[in-house]
Amino acid sequence: MTEFTVWAPEASRVRLRLPGVADHDMRPAREGWWRVEVPDAGPDYSFLLDDDDRPLPDPRSRWQPEGVHGPSRRYDHAAFDWTDGSWTGRQLPGSILYELHVGTFTPEGTFDAAIGKLDHLVDLGVDMIELLPVNAFNGERNWGYDGVCWFAPHEPYGGPDGLKRLVDAAHAKGLGVILDVVYNHFGPSGAYAPLFAPYLGEGDNPWGRAVNLDGPHSDGVRRYIVDSVLMWLRDYHVDGLRLDAVHAMPDSRATHLLEEIAVEVESLSAHLGRPLSLIAESDLNDPRLITPREAGGYGLHAQWNDDAHHALHTLLTGERQGYYGDFGSMECLVEVLTGGFFHTGTWSSFRNRHHGRPVDRQRTSGHRFVAYLQNHDQIGNRATGDRISASLSPALLRVGATLLLTAPFTPMLFMGEEWAASTPWQYFTSHPEPELASAVVTGRRREFAAHGWDTDDVPDPQDPQTFLRSRLDWAELDKPEHRDMYEFHRKLIALRKSRPDLSDPRLHTLDVRHGDRFLVMRRGGCLVAANLADKPQRVTLPGVARRVLLATGAGVTVMRDRIELPAETAAIVAL
Repeated sequence: MTEFTVWAPEASRVRLRLPGVADHDMRPAREGWWRVEVPDAGPDYSFLLDDDDRPLPDPRSRWQPEGVHGPSRRYDHAAFDWTDGSWTGRQLPGSILYELHVGTFTPEGTFDAAIGKLDHLVDLGVDMIELLPVNAFNGERNWGYDGVCWFAPHEPYGGPDGLKRLVDAAHAKGLGVILDVVYNHFGPSGAYAPLFAPYLGEGDNPWGRAVNLDGPHSDGVRRYIVDSVLMWLRDYHVDGLRLDAVHAMPDSRATHLLEEIAVEVESLSAHLGRPLSLIAESDLNDPRLITPREAGGYGLHAQWNDDAHHALHTLLTGERQGYYGDFGSMECLVEVLTGGFFHTGTWSSFRNRHHGRPVDRQRTSGHRFVAYLQNHDQIGNRATGDRISASLSPALLRVGATLLLTAPFTPMLFMGEEWAASTPWQYFTSHPEPELASAVVTGRRREFAAHGWDTDDVPDPQDPQTFLRSRLDWAELDKPEHRDMYEFHRKLIALRKSRPDLSDPRLHTLDVRHGDRFLVMRRGGCLVAANLADKPQRVTLPGVARRVLLATGAGVTVMRDRIELPAETAAIVAL
């Protein structure tokens, strides 16, 4: 006998449909659940609600082999032959993350093809890969944030077994895996779960209706999310989750959903005997997200830090439009390096209000802030999806990488950044519905116009060429200028791993001095000196230098308590 269950608390009738046999009426059970046991059931199934004869996929479907509109298929997690029994996990402190999009990371755009590039990442020296969302969405091409099946990996990528093969292979090579997950909204096409139950709340967020976390029947909605979280960590063996845009998850209940998730994941981690990391993306600059529960926080392990990105990006590029307006000074960068955030209850001209809250530097470890020079948003949400390598000199790219990888944060690279990839990463979709496709194109251009970009430059997200342009060109690694940049990143990461001072996450011990476009950061027994100016500078050092460990260019000269840096150069010096 095979038991089928579904949560539909407001339905008056639920039927199970199996191919080639009569529909089975399900019986109501406790708390809005419906159940039925069927002998000799095949793998595919769907549900029918009330008197509607339209078959719907299971909201908790583990496998959608025919896409998000097709029937669900039963999947046995126990049937996969894992080989990572000796894997003890990767902790976030000290790790370097590498963000990648499965569909554009390789020409094939599959989990199995990504396995073939893992040796490259091992050689580079990163510790964990962070996959953009891989749960099922409508169409074949998408960033992944339009997902509608929160338990099923995208079939064109390789489905459930494909994701497991990638995680298993990564663990075999010593790489952890973090999965980006989206629980703040459903995608615009193929979202059948809200037909079964009140998954959607009353309010809206930038991507549609907000999820019902605190209204009637929200207990079941929260359980739906928590069970999805635990499934990825337990059944797919991933080592952590990046929770997308948690500021768009309104929750007025006494225990916030994020805290509830943290409690459940901590329990699972104890059972599995390996660390599990929860990383939030948040626009709030609120340290309570990463404050331990014992101290009144939510107990998440880290959060993305856009302030760190903005502080570095504006200094390197000179851009000041939109949300970059308050950034761009050396003082701003120093504030971020020593305090985590720039906006800590201070005025935000972009928001036209005060924003953020101070971080307790004595008690908050810098590893709880994930920092980056580039990520999918900060590239893909530019009009043409151009990387900073399209506008910066190789010299400044090296300076930026040095500051990122020696800061007291958890650094993250975006795929191809390590060799200054010339390929853009643009916003692409493949919505089959003409009206939705047209609305996405119009909305995208309106959004960019508000940022001052020429809408004629914005590529059509629905054009397959937009997707093809965004795929990495691995042949670039054979070109000297790209290979040199890769080797620099590899050496810089190796130095970071060989010197405990360079990965020290303590904020309160960091000593940073700055002047006119130069900065000196003392990291224990090491100094990081950076000249962002287009002219040479002589900088006084807070200590006696013994030797240069790594320089981004030629011509660096050390004279005991001084260092001479050519234009657009950085150096790491041993004291």
